Amino acid sequence: MTAAYRPRPSVVRRDSGLYGYERALARRGFTPVAGVDEAGRGACAGPLVVAAVVLGREIDGLTDSKLVAEPTRERLYDQVLASAKAVSVVVIPPEEIDSRGLHKCNIAGMRRAVAGLEIDLGYVLIDGFPVPGLPAPSLAVWKGDQVAACVAAASIVAKVTRDRMMHALDGVHPEYGFAEHKGYVTPAHRRALGVHGPTPHHRFSFVTVARVTRGSPLRDASPWARQDGDMRENEVGAGVV
Repeated sequence: MTAAYRPRPSVVRRDSGLYGYERALARRGFTPVAGVDEAGRGACAGPLVVAAVVLGREIDGLTDSKLVAEPTRERLYDQVLASAKAVSVVVIPPEEIDSRGLHKCNIAGMRRAVAGLEIDLGYVLIDGFPVPGLPAPSLAVWKGDQVAACVAAASIVAKVTRDRMMHALDGVHPEYGFAEHKGYVTPAHRRALGVHGPTPHHRFSFVTVARVTRGSPLRDASPWARQDGDMRENEVGAGVV
């Protein structure tokens, strides 16, 4: 009996460039390829935003959203939306993060973002960690937003979407400086929390917020308040944009 045919694995070289993964997958017939990334995982205020993108063409200068200045991100965001074959964005509010836990929300948000793409997928590239239950084969890519174009595009969309929301929130609560730190833990944000206490947009399950809200009516009335162990776990990575 003839052994079952197995195609040779594709090798993505370090010098293949940002589009190396998509090109390698296309050679094997895995198209289109969606990239998935999130923004706001480490923040102690504001939503978690997850984006999934299927690129339509190559975009000059595309890279991880954390590596470029805000004006460049805005320009790349417009280019991604103008040229992408499909884009899906999921916004997960703080109360859901507190109720379900950060990692569960992240996984669920990535599934929802991929499901929201109105296109039949050949493959999915995910930044960081595997996500089970996707409608196509997938691969978790370490630092995917720096090595895979579609993941970088998703990073840009998620980051710009969330930053705009935090700018809007700054107009409601200017005393916190949300437009500057975007809800991440900074000395200025800690000071504002100490003086003014939390807003409903803060994540009560994060230790930075919990430390200034123990015994406060707002915290005691919050059904999603966590125990200290969960707070410490949720804040791992806080301060990473």
